[in-house]
Amino acid sequence: MAFLRIFLLLSLLSLAFSHETFNSHVLPRPLILEYPENVEIQFKEFAEELRLQCTSWRFAAETNNFSPWKTIPQECVDYVKDYMMGRAYSIDVERVSKEAGVFAKSVKLSEDGKDAWVFDVDETLLSNLPYYAEHGYGLEIFDPVEFNKWVEKAIAPAIQPSLKLYEEILGLGFKVFLLTGRSERQRGVTVENLNNAGFQNWDKLILRFYHGSKHKCMFLCLCLGILKQHLSVIS
Repeated sequence: MAFLRIFLLLSLLSLAFSHETFNSHVLPRPLILEYPENVEIQFKEFAEELRLQCTSWRFAAETNNFSPWKTIPQECVDYVKDYMMGRAYSIDVERVSKEAGVFAKSVKLSEDGKDAWVFDVDETLLSNLPYYAEHGYGLEIFDPVEFNKWVEKAIAPAIQPSLKLYEEILGLGFKVFLLTGRSERQRGVTVENLNNAGFQNWDKLILRFYHGSKHKCMFLCLCLGILKQHLSVIS
């Protein structure tokens, strides 16, 4: 009997272990972890603090209250992406464009044809957001070679509130000057891009012709000279 009991015990053990091996693919029971009751509150407080810090950084950057900087903070990538791709950026651009339009309508134009409105090109009339979306929304150090490849494609979309303002300015009778830091050799693709995006009938497009800091003063003097030929007052 003792031998029989031992045999049955070994058989049961063998069956148990063989069953375990057979179901070895089954995951073990999950651990039950207890988190502090206030962990959700702490997470919300951290997220709010990060949002405030990134908003403060953006405001300082936009108002030129920073020393020269090359990239956005790593922690603010999602914040910048959400701002640029979401409604907030569109609202900001619409507000600025509407205020500019209100001011333009308040100006009493002279009859000498020298009342002019000056627009920048990049990030004023044309949006380079598609380019920056592929380069970390400012997390990557700006690469002029790669950016020039983007410019050569001539596919930057119009900033719609700016296009509306542009058309209003033309309709009011202002001469329109476009001033850009793009190179003179990019004139052809810039004109093509502007036209395709809906910007036409400007009076003068002024591009950068210098390729180093020693020519910067000459470029600025040229810009002022061209504007003086067409403006009654420069302020």
